Amino acid sequence: MPARFYEQEVKAGLKNKRRLSAFLDNLVAAHMPDRKKADLTYIFCDDTYLLQMNRQYLEHDTFTDIITFDLSEHNTLIGELYISIERVKDNAAKYHTTQNDELHRVIFHGALHLCGFKDKKEADKAVMRQKENECLDAYTKELSK
Repeated sequence: MPARFYEQEVKAGLKNKRRLSAFLDNLVAAHMPDRKKADLTYIFCDDTYLLQMNRQYLEHDTFTDIITFDLSEHNTLIGELYISIERVKDNAAKYHTTQNDELHRVIFHGALHLCGFKDKKEADKAVMRQKENECLDAYTKELSK
């Protein structure tokens, strides 16, 4: 099933959604070959919306760029991923990258979490960052074809 992308009172500016969806399918298949299919839903929102979710579901009182919910069943990877466009914009400026690249990094970050990658420990963070970079590079190459 293709990934779906929704905007909750924000404009994400996401382009090439079909190609991105296919890329995400391949990403999941490469890291979780036992899964028959993936059903990913991305919801783009603002800081206030995501802060409310962070408080309600995770009991964290902080802004974040993404919250990933793993709702998987049997052999189907099911995920709902909420992304704050405001955090993406701020992080793009903070890390001296484009908003487009930062948005894709966060999209891949959430999918990688669903595939089992963690980022709480320093060693795990390094692996996650490497995987994000690999995804960004591969997706950029895919778009240039």
